[in-house]
Amino acid sequence: MKKIVFPLLAIVALLLMIAWMAGLFVEKIPPGMDTVIQSNTGEPIAVEARSVIIIEKVPASVEAAQTTLISSRLLARIVAVRVRAGDTVKRGDLLLELENSDISAQVQQAEAQIRSTTARMNEARQNLGRVEELQAGGVMSVADLEKAQAIYETLVAEHAGAKQALEEAKTALGYTEIVAPFDGRVVDRFAEPGDTAQPGTKLLALYNPLSLRVEAQVREVLALKLETGQSLQVEIPSLQKIVDAVIEERVPAADPGSRSFLVKAGIAFDRSLLPGMYARLLVPAGTGKQLLIPADRVVHVGQLDLVWVYQDGQSYRRFVRIGQVLQDDRIEILSGLAEGDLVLPLP
Repeated sequence: MKKIVFPLLAIVALLLMIAWMAGLFVEKIPPGMDTVIQSNTGEPIAVEARSVIIIEKVPASVEAAQTTLISSRLLARIVAVRVRAGDTVKRGDLLLELENSDISAQVQQAEAQIRSTTARMNEARQNLGRVEELQAGGVMSVADLEKAQAIYETLVAEHAGAKQALEEAKTALGYTEIVAPFDGRVVDRFAEPGDTAQPGTKLLALYNPLSLRVEAQVREVLALKLETGQSLQVEIPSLQKIVDAVIEERVPAADPGSRSFLVKAGIAFDRSLLPGMYARLLVPAGTGKQLLIPADRVVHVGQLDLVWVYQDGQSYRRFVRIGQVLQDDRIEILSGLAEGDLVLPLP
């Protein structure tokens, strides 16, 4: 019997202990929320509703309308790169120099060819003049005159070809010095002295800081209401500032994937703005109601916000979700209150 009784008593004691720890022998509070009644009898203020324009913040990007990739038109070795990323340049400033010894030799050859053909052409002109005089006197035949004319015209053509060759050589020599096409700022540098520049290969990236604009994909319902020349605002989160913008272009074709239109809005020059920065285009999306109460009638408890509402002759605590604080010390109520609700001062 002892072998059976003691284990049974131990099991019963263990069960009683578990029941006690679970609160079985303690009076429990029934589920639900108790209404907290406040004795505050201050003057209540009604929740105010006003009509406001709803603004939709569309993700956007700062881009440069005038930007270019600098490349070479020749296959040549790079002698020097005069700029680095971040440098400011003026139109016509020297950016890169290419090796030009072979092209300089072509220029000298073309100049020598011009001198040679000029001398031969002058001699042929004088000879043609003498032949014309002799043929007019009947001393020389017409065939001799035609031959002299052909020689002179051939040399004239050679002289013109030499001049064209000189112009081509000088043009190619000009390509060995790459200059800035407009006033701007260097974005990146892709080549170093000693590299071989190939036609069409990017060497530098350049943009005009005065041509910055904001580009955003706006959903079609809002984009169709926007017009060229319309003024909007742009928020730059990283700089914590809002700048004015004017719509310059709305691409007349929607993206079939997102059902949105590309909108481009120009902004004023700001030294702190750089291409690629994140922005938000503030687009009007209709009108709505904004609920407002004095900011001093909201109490903050940790991460919760609550107010005291006067109803049926008594005051009750109510949790709310707040929005922005306005300049007139009023606060926006996003949820928890309705228009006309009476809000009491804090106890």
